Amino acid sequence: MRARGFTLIEVLLATVLLAAGMALAFAAVRSTLVISSRGEAIASGNERMRAVEGFLRRRLVSAMPLPLQRDALSGNASVFTGTPQQLRFVANVPDYLGRGGPYLHTLQVSGSGDRQELRIGLTLLQNGELLEENPPRDSELLAEDLKQVKLRYRGTDPNTGAMGRWQDSWDSPGRMPALVAIEITPARGGAWPPLVVALPQHGVAGSWR
Repeated sequence: MRARGFTLIEVLLATVLLAAGMALAFAAVRSTLVISSRGEAIASGNERMRAVEGFLRRRLVSAMPLPLQRDALSGNASVFTGTPQQLRFVANVPDYLGRGGPYLHTLQVSGSGDRQELRIGLTLLQNGELLEENPPRDSELLAEDLKQVKLRYRGTDPNTGAMGRWQDSWDSPGRMPALVAIEITPARGGAWPPLVVALPQHGVAGSWR
């Protein structure tokens, strides 16, 4: 008795089933890769957010009420300036950021639309004079591809000590605000948690050393 072989229909059916199984396996692998890539992107974004916010918090906490500029006519000193797109203050920096000692910090929002950037510039202060480095030192990029950045300020009433309202601009350059808020929304993904920093040395101007 001869052994019975496979018919053409059985071979075709097996081929179709194999192809379907391979297609399902490929789709599963592709879905896993997409999920993995998305998870890595989220983790990378969260790490970037923590690094930027940690750096900004350390710099702002170190802010000192030292003059960053003085009006030539009145002689009044500015120890902190703040607008919706820029804030400037003086703080000591560790050696890995510069030569040590007080530096003028300029936090600047630039760009428009979904291509905004947050950068910080550092300029050495010696005896009340800004010393530009040679070659000039470029500002450092902190975050890019941002949709919106808000800088806001809150201070105390010098007469009563009561906490005032949040302001888009700091209108008392001779005093430092008590609180600074930085709100960042990237072009992709949700907004970062608002960063609110208390400035321990807020108050009136000090003197150059």
